[in-house]
Amino acid sequence: MTSEQSPNTRADRHVDVVVIGGGPVGLAAAAYAARAGLTPVVLEPRVGTIDKACGEGLMPGGLQALADLGVDPPGHDLRGIRYLARGRVAEADFSGGLGRGVRRTVLHDAVRRAVDEAGVEVLPLSATGVTQDERCVRVPTEDSSGTGPTLSATWVIAADGLHSPTRRALGLDRDQRRTSDPEPGRRRPGRYGLRQHYGMRPWGDHVEVHWSRHAEAYVTPVADDLVGVAVLSRQRGPLTDSLADFPHLRERLGDAPVVTSVRGAGPLRQRTSRRVAGRVLLAGDASGYVDALTGEGISLGLAHARAAVSAIRAGEPDAYERAWRAATRRYALLTHTLVQVTRPTWGRRLLVPAAAALPPVFRGAVNELARPNR
Repeated sequence: MTSEQSPNTRADRHVDVVVIGGGPVGLAAAAYAARAGLTPVVLEPRVGTIDKACGEGLMPGGLQALADLGVDPPGHDLRGIRYLARGRVAEADFSGGLGRGVRRTVLHDAVRRAVDEAGVEVLPLSATGVTQDERCVRVPTEDSSGTGPTLSATWVIAADGLHSPTRRALGLDRDQRRTSDPEPGRRRPGRYGLRQHYGMRPWGDHVEVHWSRHAEAYVTPVADDLVGVAVLSRQRGPLTDSLADFPHLRERLGDAPVVTSVRGAGPLRQRTSRRVAGRVLLAGDASGYVDALTGEGISLGLAHARAAVSAIRAGEPDAYERAWRAATRRYALLTHTLVQVTRPTWGRRLLVPAAAALPPVFRGAVNELARPNR
């Protein structure tokens, strides 16, 4: 039987860990669980390679975490980060080794191969909820034809994405309203991301972040003949309209052919009241998200997956809450600070000149994010 066998051939059963979500973080959690001697099962209704909007730049720390799992996805080496705005440039190289630009689909396939080699089952099922008691969690499922088996597990790791149904079902979403808002109940506009690829030779070996008044454009070389462009903004609209704010980047792209369709994600900010509910642990974007501004999502998600399995192996779920906070602290602090500083137009206008004028500070911030999570 292949790992994506028909659910109708399975009776209800018990496993050590059910992982909800078969993206890179969920698959990594399953691989860590198998390595720890546990029996995991992954639930992922989407069959085949999964794509999503993503900046696609792996920091050196994230690349090292993948290597520890035996995963080495092909891509394009990255030496560091470069900020550009209004003719000013600030650049910082990674001090702890190279990063890598990797297509999201290539990353998914590479982690999936590691999971398959570990003998982990990936079932084409959706989790329709979770119920639990002191000893186990029950996960009813469904597929395209109707009701599937109910799995029971000692633990569940939910890695089902930015808008995690599991997080919502457990009541772990945190109210995002600001009590200081002039209108009660009014929320700040969320930020959204769009991504597309161009068939061309990369012009550098840095992730470029182009800054405009309202948006940032991330340029990531992901292969010798492929460049990814992702735009983050509070303004929602077609990617072509967003790129109009970046004339220098548009000139660089020239007449290069567009080779992938536009993928979108958002709103990006997702807050959680906690990451552990009984025997269910949230990992990756499902556990909360500040912004994609610093490009550390995959690295952070891998740290969550490793910490969740470690806590499960020890039978101490509260240890995961502490580990999650430790792994997320520097990312959340730096990202939140950068989002706040660049909220007003004057802050966006001054950011790149300030980074160029203070290279040690810029280099220190970049490498603080690039180092491995332990």
